[in-house]
Amino acid sequence: MKKKMISMTLAVMMGLSLVACGSGDSGSDKSGDSGTSTEDQTNQEDTSGDNAGDEGDSQDASNEGASDEGASGDVANKDKPLVWFNRQPSNSSTGELDMTALSFNEDTYYVGFDANQGAELQGTMVKDYIEANIDKIDRNGDGVIGYVLAIGDIGHNDSIARTRGIRKALGTGVEKDGDINSDPIGTNTDGSATAVQDGSIEVGGKKYVVRELASQEMKNSAGATWDAATAGNAIGTWSSSFGEEIDVIASNNDGMGMSMFNAWSKDNNVPTFGYDANSDAVAAIAEGYGGTISQHADVQAYLTLRVLRNALDGVDIDTGIGTADEAGNVLSEDVYVYREEERSYYALNVAVTADNYQDFTDSTKIYDPVSKQLDESAHPSKKVWLNIYNASDNFLSSTYQPLLQNYDDVLNLDVDYIGGDGQTESNITNRLGNPGQYDAFAINMVKTDNAASYTALLNQ
Repeated sequence: MKKKMISMTLAVMMGLSLVACGSGDSGSDKSGDSGTSTEDQTNQEDTSGDNAGDEGDSQDASNEGASDEGASGDVANKDKPLVWFNRQPSNSSTGELDMTALSFNEDTYYVGFDANQGAELQGTMVKDYIEANIDKIDRNGDGVIGYVLAIGDIGHNDSIARTRGIRKALGTGVEKDGDINSDPIGTNTDGSATAVQDGSIEVGGKKYVVRELASQEMKNSAGATWDAATAGNAIGTWSSSFGEEIDVIASNNDGMGMSMFNAWSKDNNVPTFGYDANSDAVAAIAEGYGGTISQHADVQAYLTLRVLRNALDGVDIDTGIGTADEAGNVLSEDVYVYREEERSYYALNVAVTADNYQDFTDSTKIYDPVSKQLDESAHPSKKVWLNIYNASDNFLSSTYQPLLQNYDDVLNLDVDYIGGDGQTESNITNRLGNPGQYDAFAINMVKTDNAASYTALLNQ
């Protein structure tokens, strides 16, 4: 076929001379129009420093071009299946969903988890622990159950929900604009902060004050949020200032929670509660880590790729999700929910405590009900561009991506994994220089406001 194309091109060149040379790019992929070679070169340079194992895929992708056999060359980039995952397109100040991004085309969806359900579950888990261990949890016997809170990203819907969930359960929340205030308070050892209030718990006829002693966004000097090292430093500062008053540590995720646990709370027998059910956090429950929340990453990762597979196959979007596929893959209603008006799939959360943590020790094991291999003759290999917003994020890199890599084989998808720096959107978008070589896209933004940075590339 390539030889035939070359012969045809030579014939046209002989007949039309230089005019034919000038028209040679007119049929190329739209995304690369005037600067394809420069973009491809930049793409290779940017990707060369990425995670081990990505380099070869990225170089192959740059060299193949839009005519790659696995790519849908006859489908415009703007019409290809797109899944936003982990970070839902939304206004970072108000939380309002970006329905323009969620409805980018008829095959656009979001995959995440039920943030509010999970947040309430985490708050309830902390409250239940306090009540069950009230006789030993008030370490200095002052009648005040003091906790500190590690906030991941003040502009992230999931982080906001988790902060609200803790404050709601412990009675420390203060209403702001019709919902619980999720702002960090700095230090509040005297209970004078206005963004929170003192709550109370009564156990065995005795009342205890519950106070948020301190909270802050764990953002490092380079601008990366959800930063574990910053959380470790924060607990060092807090413990040196009012350590005897700290009875509980709550964190918006396990990465920060484990940093605080290892830096201080483990040695001081202070229960720490996180979120994500990362393998190291689950294992640490045996050593005193209070608990965590599984957001069913196994279900999320499957949904992320399954939605793309269904769109690429042109079958009902519910195939292999709520309706069994020909291999028998299907999810039960107790592990996910689909909200059609939001075009979003949400995995449901499970509390992981000392009672059940042994069931969650391997966070990268794929979910058995959806583990059956698809027949490649009926579901031919397709090429997918997928990015992780921060290659250093503990949950995404050690749990989510390994799960995706297990499922991509099951679903016959050839996925290029791109790792970002967690700080700038351009670090990722610069490596989507030629979307024409891909059949579908799975996008994990740095900031939830920035969907247009990606859709603009697909609209070219």
